[in-house]
Amino acid sequence: MSTVNAEIVQPYASALMSVAQSNNLTEEFGQDVRALLSLLDSSAELRQVLGNPLIKPDVKKRVLEQVAGDGISPFVRNFLRLLVDKGRIYFLEGIGKEYLAKLRELNQTVLAEVTSAVPLSEAQQQTVKEKVQAMTGASQVELESKLDSELIGGVIIKVGSQVIDASLRGQLRRLGIRLSAG
Repeated sequence: MSTVNAEIVQPYASALMSVAQSNNLTEEFGQDVRALLSLLDSSAELRQVLGNPLIKPDVKKRVLEQVAGDGISPFVRNFLRLLVDKGRIYFLEGIGKEYLAKLRELNQTVLAEVTSAVPLSEAQQQTVKEKVQAMTGASQVELESKLDSELIGGVIIKVGSQVIDASLRGQLRRLGIRLSAG
């Protein structure tokens, strides 16, 4: 994250967290933020509308109202309006991710990015969570799943800067290195 980004993202994420905490809604806000990030992720059109300085703030607010629907908290809805008014809605993704990072910190939760060739079953997800918990001592583990058809099997787990490559490709690579060294 660039310094300019961080200077904008941090204070807004902190403000959202303090509203969430003072209203006992940290988890609910977290769900709303995840839903918004998912919308942004799946819609290039939405990202373009929010990022376009030529589109009037009222239009951006209407678009956000439509896509967010009634499902999100009035606080979060007001927060989105504020971001539009301040010309900061472009930073919504960064602010959302930063809020979720603060929420994980609050809950002593670590984020594990899991990359696999096929979607993991509930049982496999639970196993990964338990392994990461044992490894980090965190009280909870949140999984962010990604698919990579290039993986031959197994998973790659990333927790912070630590990467555990338990994929077949990684194992073959390690074996290859060992075989060529012999």
